[in-house]
Amino acid sequence: MSASDPRSIARPAPPAPAAAGARAPGATSISVLAEIWDLLGGIPDPEIPVISIVELGIVREVTFDGPTLVVSVTPTYSGCPATEVIARDIADTLRQAGYSDHRIRTQLAPAWTTDWIEPAALERLRVYGIAPPGERVATQRVDVSGLRRRAPQRAIACPRCGSLRTHELSPFGSTPCKAQHRCDDCLEPFDYFKPF
Repeated sequence: MSASDPRSIARPAPPAPAAAGARAPGATSISVLAEIWDLLGGIPDPEIPVISIVELGIVREVTFDGPTLVVSVTPTYSGCPATEVIARDIADTLRQAGYSDHRIRTQLAPAWTTDWIEPAALERLRVYGIAPPGERVATQRVDVSGLRRRAPQRAIACPRCGSLRTHELSPFGSTPCKAQHRCDDCLEPFDYFKPF
């Protein structure tokens, strides 16, 4: 692992007394960290079982906080339903390997990106039937100097209560020739037939 590889970032702790049957870091912290990365690399993603959680890039860091092993995980997106399953799989794997004193830390920033998927996993995604992400397009600057403000629209009367206190929710309603509006008085939504 190179110094720029996020898996090499760790704060080995000084040797601590381990409970019977438990493993703790010691003089061999670097080899212990490598072993832990290998263990985590054997855990398949629950939604895409052909790649591991390490290959997916969601395991961001493995460190020790004193005698406690800390695994930092970044979900692919906030609210991902697999997050709890992944945390349970990590905990089960670590316990079975003798690392009973551990903590799984959810790290939301920086947000996960498909750039973190390991290159070998991209081909396995394709073979599995999932189109792998392509290269991200560089952000372009957009010239807005030619844009003009729209002229204020006339008030659209609510067809239910007649109020002129209405606003557009969407330029598209139930059909392309209608816009979706809502009355601020009776709170009812309504379609507005756009003039052509």
